[in-house]
Amino acid sequence: MPAAPAPPHPFPRVPGIDAQAAVPRLLAFDTSTEQLSVAVRHGDRVLAHGGAGGAQSSSTLIPLILELLADAGLALAQLDAIAFGRGPGSFTGLRTACAVAQGLALGAGVPLLPVDTLLAVAEEARHAFGVRRVVAVLDARMEEIYAAHYDFGAHGPLGEPAAGGGGGPLLLSPEALQVAPGWALAGNAFAAYGLRLPAAAARHEALPTAAAMLRLAPALLAAGRTVPAAQAWPLYVRDKVAQTTEERAAVKAAAAAGNLPSVQA
Repeated sequence: MPAAPAPPHPFPRVPGIDAQAAVPRLLAFDTSTEQLSVAVRHGDRVLAHGGAGGAQSSSTLIPLILELLADAGLALAQLDAIAFGRGPGSFTGLRTACAVAQGLALGAGVPLLPVDTLLAVAEEARHAFGVRRVVAVLDARMEEIYAAHYDFGAHGPLGEPAAGGGGGPLLLSPEALQVAPGWALAGNAFAAYGLRLPAAAARHEALPTAAAMLRLAPALLAAGRTVPAAQAWPLYVRDKVAQTTEERAAVKAAAAAGNLPSVQA
């Protein structure tokens, strides 16, 4: 009796990836929110760490990466790619992620895989809660949210932003977000803006985890989304911080020149 065919592997073969490795050897990390997330995949083994991020990320990220790689029995140069959350999110967190990704990639000669943080949020919600149509929302501060629509049923494993839902990433007020029937909200914006977001949609707390990026990575690799280290650029969406810096400089210059209007008591 002939042997039954082997079941298909859940991860596609990717050009340029070691054919002897059933699964790409990957490092992923995200520092775009107040939670730091790092994960490593070596074969069918996944090691992950999550903890406090924010200002601590710049000092703790590299030691955590090296610790997880050592636990997985991998050297940086053995990785097939390094995935990182490119944004949108905290400006400081995005700069940290891009700088670390660039430094590691340059030192090890490994390609980079930039991952949209909103896509990672949507994937985390799909994996944890089984939702197929997701509006990912992240707190953008300043009374605004970042948002994008992903349809995993219609657009496959990457759920590319749905044309009919406004796509993304968007920067808007919570009240301006539109969610069609059958779509779920997922993200970290509910504590700050819960009463201002569409009330009818199901809600799921989710963050852009490194584990989600590992699940997305094979499809992103197959789609040719890797970039060289020099192209480790953040996706800010908002430019308000840069504008505020310029505005402050202008105010200081005006004050030094004595051109500021007087304030009446």
